[in-house]
Amino acid sequence: MMTPLNIWCLLPLAVVLLSISPTETKVVDEMSECEGFLLNETPPQVTGILENGKIKNQDQNKEQGRYQIICQTFDNKERFVTLYDTTNKIPVFSAYKYRGEDKKVQRNDVWMIEPQLEDRNGSEYMTESIEDVYQHQASNNDYKDQEVYDRGHLFPWSYGFDESDKKSTCTLTNVVPQVKSFNQGSWSRMEQEVKKTMDDLCYNNNDKLEGYVVTGAQPSQGNKLKNRVNVPSMLWTALCCYSNKKKKWIAEAYLRDNVADKAKDERIDVKTLQELYDKLEPKLVVFPGSDCPLNEKVSDVCISRPEQPKSWFRQVLSFPSRAVTWLYCTVRGWVG
Repeated sequence: MMTPLNIWCLLPLAVVLLSISPTETKVVDEMSECEGFLLNETPPQVTGILENGKIKNQDQNKEQGRYQIICQTFDNKERFVTLYDTTNKIPVFSAYKYRGEDKKVQRNDVWMIEPQLEDRNGSEYMTESIEDVYQHQASNNDYKDQEVYDRGHLFPWSYGFDESDKKSTCTLTNVVPQVKSFNQGSWSRMEQEVKKTMDDLCYNNNDKLEGYVVTGAQPSQGNKLKNRVNVPSMLWTALCCYSNKKKKWIAEAYLRDNVADKAKDERIDVKTLQELYDKLEPKLVVFPGSDCPLNEKVSDVCISRPEQPKSWFRQVLSFPSRAVTWLYCTVRGWVG
């Protein structure tokens, strides 16, 4: 989730150089080189782009290829993996393993770029975005001096386990131009609901919190921020985990057009994985070959969700569904 642009940290360069930890750059040839973030170590299948963990039709001139795989590494530890589109200058998706949150950390963002996207022989460490323009990726300058879009995280800051995890999300290779009210409103609420679902249900057989999440953006046709960075037409996210509590694999997905919220309490409806797959172009399978249910979604009726503010009119309209929820939970309690 993002905060307004005017509160992004604008530290002096000297302070930045003293305060940030070196972030190792890893632009790699195959997804298998980034371990620990994908369910069963199996990457999403993106038809014509990423197949069997490799960039399609990019055996030659890999360094100049449109799509690049980035092992996002911070404090000498890999944190998540991103498939990046250097033409649109936005990520296709970021994938990560949710392990809970060790502690709350105050936001203090320094926006970074990936040197090896510009030169494969470049620096081994992420660096602060200080140039006005980069050839193969967005710059911090691309997001400045406009009031329409936030830097919308794919791997959210709030999902990071520790401070280093959280800081690692503040690379411009992990964000897209996202309409402000959408990012700070319904998308933010969705992120917190998914986080609550994982905190409640995603415990493996060793009783460890473990949820696999992939979040992506579908590029638009020609809509660009400052005539450089593609403004995605839609954002999506998918969750899958084993629930020892329910003794089964569970999954759910969300997708939403990248447009302004129409109401302050707007919510994004939960979808099944299959419903998500049916909407994505090019064809994309997030959890191929897994036990994640395609046509089931996590029933949130008996999960403690954060209450969202509702107008009196919406409260009246929601009464029938709340009555059904009460009946469902009661009956489920009778039958175990």
